Amino acid sequence: MAYALKQLQERSSSLELFLWEETAMPPVNDDAAGSSSGRDGLTGASMTKRNKPRYHAFTQQELPACKPILAPHMVIPVLAFVGLIFIPIGLACIVSSNKVVEVVYRYDTKCVPGNMLHNKVAYIQNASIDKTCTRTLKIPRDMKRPIYIYYQLDKFYQNHRRYSTSRSDAQLREPKAAGDVAEFCKPEAFAANGRPIVPCGLIAWSLFNDTYSFARRNRLPRDGDHGPPPLTVSKRGISWPSERGHLFGKNVFPRNFQNGSLVGGGQLDPRKPLSEQEDLMVWMRTAALPRFRKLYGRMEADLVAGELITVTVRNSYNSYSYAGGEKAVVLSTAGWLGGRNGFLGRAYVVVGMACFLLALLLTLLCLVFPMKEEHLLLR
Repeated sequence: MAYALKQLQERSSSLELFLWEETAMPPVNDDAAGSSSGRDGLTGASMTKRNKPRYHAFTQQELPACKPILAPHMVIPVLAFVGLIFIPIGLACIVSSNKVVEVVYRYDTKCVPGNMLHNKVAYIQNASIDKTCTRTLKIPRDMKRPIYIYYQLDKFYQNHRRYSTSRSDAQLREPKAAGDVAEFCKPEAFAANGRPIVPCGLIAWSLFNDTYSFARRNRLPRDGDHGPPPLTVSKRGISWPSERGHLFGKNVFPRNFQNGSLVGGGQLDPRKPLSEQEDLMVWMRTAALPRFRKLYGRMEADLVAGELITVTVRNSYNSYSYAGGEKAVVLSTAGWLGGRNGFLGRAYVVVGMACFLLALLLTLLCLVFPMKEEHLLLR
């Protein structure tokens, strides 16, 4: 046992001597045998210098900046100025909107025969029933040309993602892309014979197809005419120039459109290119809200107050298969802000009055509670 302990002590002393010699030994070659600790220290220093960003006033957020102090003598005039500008603008918008004359007539239920009011879907899907109805509208105020004709739909969600993406823009522009039927066009992508539908998709398939014709009822017809003199409705120029010139091609013609067993809406003239089918362009400009109006045409005629207008409606579009579906025809003039809409004017007036009230409130607070000396020094 004593012999084993003696051997262990000798080995430990020899190991300590060997470690001391390794530590004290100078490097043989500075390039090849440098210490790992020195190399690590050099690498860390270089990495620190490399990652340090360059100084710049922009990165250090030291650029000169304007920091206004919102003192009452500055805030009150600004609020009063905004109110002084907004209120007249709002009143001008309201006056312009009130000058627009608008006649709205809802016909989706009034054009259905009384014996079929309980089953409107069967009425609209029965092709043997005559769906023409005639109604009389009274003009409330003088309407100056041009008079715009709109159709209005309610509870029709054109903004539904599946519906709004069901189209192929490449197919609408180029005749070579007729077979480029996007995946979103299904189920209106291919006809029964396997050929692609042009234009494809649910938007084109559900094209609005009610028609309107107008005539003056309380004016005598011209010589040789029978019935009231008609009012011509023009459909030229109802779409945007960008749609006619870029989105819809001049050499793209409808093919295999509405040839399936289930017809969604209106037909297209296969002899006309898509750039001339303006009803389709207006319909494919999807609306953002479930109640929307789309331009049907224009009448270049003046109507006087109290005049009676006969409207002949061809009620073909199925708005009865979904809950709350409504249809209406709208006759409207236009002002410098467009159609009748008082929201913009009321919004300007409300904001302007709010600014005036805030300016008055701050003025009263400054008179009742004047600013102290330390607050005045902030100026």
